[in-house]
Amino acid sequence: MTQAPPQAFFLPATAPSTGERFCVFHAAQGDQLRGRVVYVHPFAEEMNKSRRMAALQSRALAAAGFSVLQIDLHGCGDSSGDFGDASWDDWVNDVLQAVAWLSERDARHAAAPLWLWGLRCGCLIAAQAAAKLTEAVNFCFWQPTTSGKPVLQQFLRIKLAADMLSGNAKGLMEAMRQALAAGQPVEVAGYAVSPALANGLEKASLAAPEPIARQHGPVRLEWLELSRRTDIDVTPVTQQCLTKWQLAAYSSRHQFVEGPNFWQTQEIEDAPALLEATCAAFLTHSSTALANRAVSP
Repeated sequence: MTQAPPQAFFLPATAPSTGERFCVFHAAQGDQLRGRVVYVHPFAEEMNKSRRMAALQSRALAAAGFSVLQIDLHGCGDSSGDFGDASWDDWVNDVLQAVAWLSERDARHAAAPLWLWGLRCGCLIAAQAAAKLTEAVNFCFWQPTTSGKPVLQQFLRIKLAADMLSGNAKGLMEAMRQALAAGQPVEVAGYAVSPALANGLEKASLAAPEPIARQHGPVRLEWLELSRRTDIDVTPVTQQCLTKWQLAAYSSRHQFVEGPNFWQTQEIEDAPALLEATCAAFLTHSSTALANRAVSP
């Protein structure tokens, strides 16, 4: 079967947000709709490095029977506004609007299981958006960051490293912190970061949303990390976070997959094993859910 081409369009933002959000919709192939998926991209330049992998995975999931919506968040990619115009709340609201658009397509989509698939910092946004939804949400996390504070710290250090070469780095980190606290944006590597964005990012953590009771099986978390090594173990921070999700009644699984950190490599790289592992994870959960429905009264 020839796969239908993706549909690109601009989605008008809902109040209090303004402008339009660039979206790409990949329609599920085949007669059976296995689920709805919203992809939440990572922070700043990591988004650009990840575009190819996100597109490849979206196409693969669509071929497997999942409808996938990719959305450029406010001020990112081809969406309206500048990066410096965006706030953390804007991004969370964008994800909620993406879910609404996907759910309102027809009755079939409204009834299909919902997945939020995030990469890196996008996992933080996905978790916060899910906490505002009134339906059960399954998650697929690619290399998630468990806290936004180190993400902001590392991003600000990019400017610090650049200014060290010119001898102007003394006191720069404190100056940037003071500017943000005073309500002034700071510019790092061509990205203007607003205080509203920095504050939301710094406070964000990968906390499990309160799960909503499901009639047909548990809510799922698939956590996938890339590594070139075969002898790597789960870090204590990751294990602690996974335990909290399990205690919150999420059926979770962690996997290491061979491949490069494509979101930060100098050249655009692919991770075929990650594409395969992700499709397998989605399909395994879908088959289990369908089996549970078949035996339920």
